[in-house]
Amino acid sequence: MSGKSLAPETGQTNDLPSESDQAQRFSKARAAQASALFEDYAELISDLLATEGEARPTDIARRLGVSHATVIKTITRLKKAGVATSRPYRGIFLTEAGQALAARVRSRHRLVVEVLLAIGVPTEAAEADAEGIEHYVSETTIEAFDRFLRERRNGRRAG
Repeated sequence: MSGKSLAPETGQTNDLPSESDQAQRFSKARAAQASALFEDYAELISDLLATEGEARPTDIARRLGVSHATVIKTITRLKKAGVATSRPYRGIFLTEAGQALAARVRSRHRLVVEVLLAIGVPTEAAEADAEGIEHYVSETTIEAFDRFLRERRNGRRAG
């Protein structure tokens, strides 16, 4: 069902999305929210392994600001999904799929930060905002971000 509404500030009509379009958008956002958790964990585990040599649930909990029980529950889900493994007294490790996921998330994060910096967002805000944006933008948008940055770089060289 498509409809019209009056924009209070202008008195002009606005087209509203159909119910199915709106439902699809909300469904996509909920799916992105669910995958964002896995992505954040994979990226953090990868970072901890690289910098600390191990990724312990206690360190993950502290860095994410969640309880130890929450981390254990999420790690169980990561293991069931084939993203992570654990060994007694050795911490958490990423499978090949988990490593690929962490690399993809890290790449998306860097790209989003670069775009935000390119449009004038201060570094601290760009880093913070990218933490959310990286999970919710489509591949189409990521490709557009990449194209924008390439064209911008090429334009600088030519200019």
